[in-house]
Amino acid sequence: MRNGSSTKTRVAIAGLGAIGMEVAKALDHGIDGLELVAVSAANIDKHRPWLDKLAKVPAAMPIEALADAADIIIECAPSRLVRSIVSPVVSRGKTAVVLSVGALLENEDLIELARKHGGQIVVPTGALIGLDAMTAAAVGTIHSVRMVTHKPVAGLLGAPHLVEHNIKIEGITEPLKIFDGTAREAARGFPANLNVAVALSLAGIGPDRTRVEIWADPTVTRNTHRIEVESDSARFSMGIENVPSENPKTGKITALSVIACLRKLRAPLRIGT
Repeated sequence: MRNGSSTKTRVAIAGLGAIGMEVAKALDHGIDGLELVAVSAANIDKHRPWLDKLAKVPAAMPIEALADAADIIIECAPSRLVRSIVSPVVSRGKTAVVLSVGALLENEDLIELARKHGGQIVVPTGALIGLDAMTAAAVGTIHSVRMVTHKPVAGLLGAPHLVEHNIKIEGITEPLKIFDGTAREAARGFPANLNVAVALSLAGIGPDRTRVEIWADPTVTRNTHRIEVESDSARFSMGIENVPSENPKTGKITALSVIACLRKLRAPLRIGT
């Protein structure tokens, strides 16, 4: 980031779906010390109607150019693009805010790359409460972590795990358990759905010891997560019911979490670990 309290930190957004659009509008409305300078999207013309209404229209450029244009790059893109977005950012000693955190399990060398070049990968809290408690407990010893997720059917359709195992959930009338395994396996089988499980695992005991249970549930309208944690410092449980965004695979609170994360960067009072 640039030095000097009067100099604004340049921000770019990769991906302008439901999350990227909300974050872009929030930056344009004003977040202290930050300026939206660039965006990237597969079809930028699709977004021109609302981009052109911003107070300061950001430059549209290819993903590979974002790392030179900004100090902080926010990844709001499909998980397959995470490496191409994050690698040039952290290689330049800059900050990448990653939402498709599940992709980090397939690209763990990016963390070492950030360490080597003085860059940073930031994972916002997103759809999960209690990450502060988890990171604190991880300083001691965590014995077990289990997450049970219930999602509306529409938000799970097309997931690789369902396709691979020929699991049909269209038309079900009662909750159906469709997965029980590790967070790493969940991220692989549900790449658009279980970033929350990966964030939980990276904050705690890792993706191979964190257990995840997933239910396709026609009785719910919200993405529901229940987490149980046993550690030497505390036993705690968490529950959250997230209202889906325009994209049924993502909760509205995810975009708000990114905005809150950005506000913390220059806040005179910062709450949370």
